[in-house]
Amino acid sequence: MSDLINAIERPDVIESPAAWYGRELQDQDEWLELLSPGDVEELLNAVRHVNDLSISMLEMNKDDFPLPTLAQRLRTLAHELNRGRGFFLLRGLPVDKLTEREAAFAYWGMGLHLGVPVSQNARGHLLGHVTDEGLDFNKDSSARGYQTRLKLPYHTDGSDVVGLLCLRPAKRGGLSAVASTTSAYNEVLRRRPDLADLWFEGWYSDRRNEQLPGQDPFFRTHLASWDGEYLSINYVRNFLESAQRHEGVPPHTPQQTEFLELIDTIANEPGFALQMDFRPGDIQFVCNYSTFHSRTAYEDHDDPAHKRHLLRLWLNLHDGRSYPKSLGRGKQIGTAGGVGIPAVPGTADPLAGTYP
Repeated sequence: MSDLINAIERPDVIESPAAWYGRELQDQDEWLELLSPGDVEELLNAVRHVNDLSISMLEMNKDDFPLPTLAQRLRTLAHELNRGRGFFLLRGLPVDKLTEREAAFAYWGMGLHLGVPVSQNARGHLLGHVTDEGLDFNKDSSARGYQTRLKLPYHTDGSDVVGLLCLRPAKRGGLSAVASTTSAYNEVLRRRPDLADLWFEGWYSDRRNEQLPGQDPFFRTHLASWDGEYLSINYVRNFLESAQRHEGVPPHTPQQTEFLELIDTIANEPGFALQMDFRPGDIQFVCNYSTFHSRTAYEDHDDPAHKRHLLRLWLNLHDGRSYPKSLGRGKQIGTAGGVGIPAVPGTADPLAGTYP
């Protein structure tokens, strides 16, 4: 593939708050945000307010979910996602004292203060359930990682931000990890400058059977975009490799395979990523442009009522960076972010059949 986009503007090693290493943050807590008793009370009052309005999640806007002081803190954290380190963990939502519906409304309401929910799959889910459905994405071309209990490789998702609320952790495993895409870019440039242009060359990505009628089952994309100030990366190796099952998609060259192997080697090196264990009530928000995320395999409880269960949001930030069109997300649905269908009221099963 020779359609290099502006190789002349490819940045050298980037120094920014988004270029960090897990070993530098593992013993720090700057990425951990604790909800105060006052924050929790604001959230509970906002949930009660929404209940009094008798409106559904899809009818809500951020003004329907008033957070007198927490709203400003969330705006500051949104800036940290978009322009800073690229992730944070919010701890302290008392899910043990809330119904699942109340916890979901609190989470959704916070999300509305950060951005606009977009669809996560072809079923139009705006609030997704991350739980083991007994699938295997290595064997089923339609399966997605969140439907399995398998180890997930480092990747990014198809929106500005992905959020995960832990309702119940696994019996064992399911450790989350985040890593800097900017640091991965820097490491490739330092170790194999001959491969660095591949970040900006054209690739094929699989739609994993989530295309609209008339669309090809794959689309063209780039893995990185540079606007002179911010590096944005979109990387899902499984999708890059499974795209080759389709007619019209060429096999990866030896150089491309070397490149993908190098990225995964870097991301999995000790000290590169930051690992964290989810507790009930933890909410992780990650910027998909500047941060890879991953998960270890997990063992679940036998009792279905105790199985690992996270709620997922894909958000486009209210004040997000300019959308990098070259990353291909818009080619999926014609808008920036989301999968399969536009994320608007009336789409199929937007709340995954729950929390009306």
